[in-house]
Amino acid sequence: MNKLYIGNVSEEASAEDLETIFEQWKIPHSGPFLVKTGYAFVDCPDEKIAMKAIDILSGKVDLHGKLLEVEHSVPKRQRSCKLQIRNIPPHMQWEVSVNWSVGKALKLNGFLMENFALKVSYIPDEMATADAPPLGGGRRGFVPRGPPRSGSPGMGARPKLQSEVPLRILVPTQFVGAIIGKEGATIRNITKQTHSKIDIHRKENAGAAEKPITVHSTPEGCSNACRTIMEIMQKEALDTKFTEEIPLKILAHNNFVGRLIGKEGRNLKKIEVDTETKITISPLQDLTLYNPERTITVKGSIEACSRAEEEVMKKVRESYENDVAAMNLQSNLIPGLNLNALGLFPGGAPGMGPSMGHNVPPPGAQGGYSFGGQPESETVHLFIPALAVGAIIGKQGQHIKQLSRYAGASIKVAPPEGMDTKQRMVIIAGPPEAQFKAQGRIFGKLKEENFFGPKEEVKLEAHIKVPSFAAGRVIGKGGKTVNELQNLTSAEVVVPRDQTPDENDQVIVKITGHFYASQLAQRKIQEILSQVRRQQQPKPSPRGEGPPLPRPSRK
Repeated sequence: MNKLYIGNVSEEASAEDLETIFEQWKIPHSGPFLVKTGYAFVDCPDEKIAMKAIDILSGKVDLHGKLLEVEHSVPKRQRSCKLQIRNIPPHMQWEVSVNWSVGKALKLNGFLMENFALKVSYIPDEMATADAPPLGGGRRGFVPRGPPRSGSPGMGARPKLQSEVPLRILVPTQFVGAIIGKEGATIRNITKQTHSKIDIHRKENAGAAEKPITVHSTPEGCSNACRTIMEIMQKEALDTKFTEEIPLKILAHNNFVGRLIGKEGRNLKKIEVDTETKITISPLQDLTLYNPERTITVKGSIEACSRAEEEVMKKVRESYENDVAAMNLQSNLIPGLNLNALGLFPGGAPGMGPSMGHNVPPPGAQGGYSFGGQPESETVHLFIPALAVGAIIGKQGQHIKQLSRYAGASIKVAPPEGMDTKQRMVIIAGPPEAQFKAQGRIFGKLKEENFFGPKEEVKLEAHIKVPSFAAGRVIGKGGKTVNELQNLTSAEVVVPRDQTPDENDQVIVKITGHFYASQLAQRKIQEILSQVRRQQQPKPSPRGEGPPLPRPSRK
């Protein structure tokens, strides 16, 4: 199947736009793009290239503010049809969704469910029986196997095989072969025994000393898989006379690590004492735009490390659930912010590893709102390398126009201040959500275009103008507030002394740091400004009806 279907295509998209994306990602195609309203088709030279396009583009690449959906194109006669699903666990009854495309449904072929590898195949119309059982009479298109067993899921129920938060661990590259086993036999055995789906990201970070592994299962399944992987590595170390200690390394999003550590490190200390392990966590400085995860290193016996993994992931999952609950309850978060669509996190939304789709807000996403509840427009001056201006603007201004539409912000590149200027100012105007999107994409673009080295973090300077009378509130008494801001956000925050206010009686606050640090600092400063504005507003009269009426004079 070499023909691709490209869905979720914006009405503004053209064949040239799609061709540019395929060229960007070095995906060859063997014919022109056929663009319709909302979707498109294209042919690939072979199935391997078609699969590459699906893996790279689907759900990951944005065009005019929409994430492309790429899959194999299914012939029209097969788009709405019957599927045969065999080797189903005997106690289960399913309700098959009619909204799935055949291409997506066929991907379930081989999916492990309670030690049963599903077998999914398309049934041509001429082979399908006309007298299929009606809805509610068992699996659609199948003869019922009788009533469900006691304790089995009811009609239409599906067992929850995967936890919301997968387990992600780092393993030394030299042990990956042993974990996979000959022709994949070992990893298949682990998935069967632990009822899990395991992704070994071998192709990530070519040449790296460690490779990430993602385990999707219940918390118990994740822990069992982790223990088995540790045992395999230990055995391989003995066989190869590898003498160094092999600690367990768990990856967790930075959003959750503070709560794992606890106040004054109490939570982490308790886990260490209870499990008889030594636990360290990688520093904040190691975080980058493309790596929001911290490494939690656990040292001890396999038994002790296994107990520690259970406790660590229990705390991480609790944090995740609390964030989702808070997101649903709070009304002052940035509305509609889809972090998954920003392309800022590897494979998924923040704090959730590659398979999670909830939009947990970034730290400090509150603030910057008017009193009516609508987001106020903000202006931020972001400074980028002068050499990067062409990449940000794009051919005939195409990239900056797309970015402006996507983010919902006004984005302009200011003219150079001199011939030898090394930095250029990008003026971004829009509400908090637009600032987050626009700045996030600019940081990402600079990394993609190699304006910063592979191990170098993208750190940019941003300027926010504040009323001169509010500058003291940002600084705080004796610099206390600005120092707290820097400690909290890991960004450098400076209010230059002896500034002359501009014609609007405003002064500049300078923020320097990586994307997350800069965003958190900007939000905190906007919160301070909101407080100042509230205090500046005239207080209502006791009657709540404007200024008090003058008393009638006595004559």
